[in-house]
Amino acid sequence: ASLALSADSQQRLLALLNGMPNGVIRMSDAVKGVVETSLNLGVVITGESEAEIICLIRSLIDSGKDYVVNMLIALGQLAGAKVVPQSCYPGWQPDAHSPVMHLVRELYQDLFSKTPNIMVIHAGLECGLFKKPYPHMDMVSIGPTITGPH
Repeated sequence: ASLALSADSQQRLLALLNGMPNGVIRMSDAVKGVVETSLNLGVVITGESEAEIICLIRSLIDSGKDYVVNMLIALGQLAGAKVVPQSCYPGWQPDAHSPVMHLVRELYQDLFSKTPNIMVIHAGLECGLFKKPYPHMDMVSIGPTITGPH
C-alpha cells in the first residue's frame, strides 16, 4: 500500500488550495472600513495518505461564518474532500447606542482625563461567547493598545 498522496489526490489538493478564498470575504455595511467576514487558510498538514487544511473563519455576524462554511463545503465536494466545521467564536455586532459603552467612555474620561479610543475590530472576542446565550446582555471589550501585531 502506498503511504503518499496519489498524483490525483495531490492535484485535487493543489486545486482546492488555489481555489480557496483567503483573507477578507466581506466588509461591514454597518461600520465603514471594518472587515465583517474573513477566512484565514492557516495550516496544511499532510499525512501518509491524506491532507488536512485548517482554516479560521471570523465574522461580526454568524450568517457571514455560515456563508463561508457552506462555500468551503461546496469546494470540498468539488475536490472530493470532506469538510468538518469545528467550533468558533460566535459573531458579536457593534452597538453604537450601548449604554455600557457610553458609561465606560465617561468613566475612562473621568479616570484618565482623555477620551478613550472606541472602535470596532475584526477579531475573535469572548463577548461573542457571552452574547450567544445572553442575547440581551450589554457589554464592551477593553483591550491594550497593540501596534504591529503581526
